[in-house]
Amino acid sequence: MILRHIFTPQSNTRLAHLCGAVDEHLRSIEQALEVKIAHRHEQFKVDGPKARATQAMEVLQALYEIAAQPIAPHTVQLMLAGDGPRGSAATKPTGDGPSLSTRRADLRPRTPNQGAYLDHIAAHDITFGIGPAGTGKTYLAVACAVDALERGTVQRIVLTRPAVEAGERLGYLPGDMNQKIDPYLRPLYDALYELMGFDKVLKAFERQQLEIAPLGFMRGRTLSHAFVILDEAQNTTPEQMKMFLTRIGFASKAVVTGDVSQIDLPKEQLSGLVDAERVLRRTSGIAISRFTSQDVVRHPLVARIVDAYEAYGVQPAVRPL
Repeated sequence: MILRHIFTPQSNTRLAHLCGAVDEHLRSIEQALEVKIAHRHEQFKVDGPKARATQAMEVLQALYEIAAQPIAPHTVQLMLAGDGPRGSAATKPTGDGPSLSTRRADLRPRTPNQGAYLDHIAAHDITFGIGPAGTGKTYLAVACAVDALERGTVQRIVLTRPAVEAGERLGYLPGDMNQKIDPYLRPLYDALYELMGFDKVLKAFERQQLEIAPLGFMRGRTLSHAFVILDEAQNTTPEQMKMFLTRIGFASKAVVTGDVSQIDLPKEQLSGLVDAERVLRRTSGIAISRFTSQDVVRHPLVARIVDAYEAYGVQPAVRPL
């Protein structure tokens, strides 16, 4: 299908910013949506399947509306990922889900699977989010935790990860134990800083409303009135996973996130996430959300990388159910 559009009001400056240097923005849209874009002055033509051509034209229109100033490449990528300037037709969220009270007022699910994931977290005491990198599993879980803390439905947030090295060794890192494990927990800090603000995060730590710790530190505890997130759960053993899930106390929620295509355990070791999905799939009160490359909201190339690996079948770390 071929779509044609004339951009108005006509402005050579806007057109230059829309196209980017050497038409780099147009090439990005073509690659992401698998369409062809041709233009002559303010007249644009998009050739491709109807849905993709329509989406490409919507992205072009949204870019033209903000093209009074030069457009950064990452802005184009965010629009293509569904996270562009608020209110543009091309970037409205496609998934339904609850609004969340965080520092990011525009935080919404960007895909149907993300919307279902948020609904699962709201309706279940334990939710699993399983899928490839860039699908928002951890970020949305942290956002739900921050929302619950802001609304007073929990008294604290506990974030944990297994300290499993991706081909490296903790012992070679300098410093004491806290300094050694800090790099493993840094993504969780980053999400908190973005969703709460640096000062508010520091105050929450001082008030013991926030806790970030390696999974091994969870043994023997009971976590009540808490929102607990286990990240990188593909690197737990079945014993660690069972230990974590049985820490949940009254008035608590738990979210377990992981990517079973990126397991860093020894090859002979079964992943606790794979095991838990098999054991708990029919357990009442537990929800399992699965994400695909269609839910990736990073650079469009990330989705293509995920698809390429799946098509090639290079998933040596995946254990059969």
